[in-house]
Amino acid sequence: MIRPMIGRDSQFFWDGTQVGELRIQTCNACGDLRFPPGPACPACGAFDRGHVVAAGTGTVFSYVVHRHPPVPGKELPIVIALIDLDEGVRMVGEVVDVGDEEIEIGMPLRVDWNRVDDELTLPVWRRA
Repeated sequence: MIRPMIGRDSQFFWDGTQVGELRIQTCNACGDLRFPPGPACPACGAFDRGHVVAAGTGTVFSYVVHRHPPVPGKELPIVIALIDLDEGVRMVGEVVDVGDEEIEIGMPLRVDWNRVDDELTLPVWRRA
């Protein structure tokens, strides 16, 4: 399985997945939410970062069905969606237990967790 890169800008996110929290980076200076996380706020330029815990719900904004090439550790096809979180940011994620013929724009989703091992838990999305 290909593992995500975890650095100082995203460590808080992966710490959250370990405890079942979907965390979104926030700017402590202006309150702007952003995903993916980064070192500086794109709205005001501040480096004062924090995070909020998202509700873990959203809707499909767009999606793709990955059929080829093979992905190590995954069974094809894989449904991957761009999800509009209720908090107002978008996140890319795998949609599980929804067939490639069932997925549709606007479908409500909720986050769930795929515990890969003791060090990695991945967010996945299911029909709400």
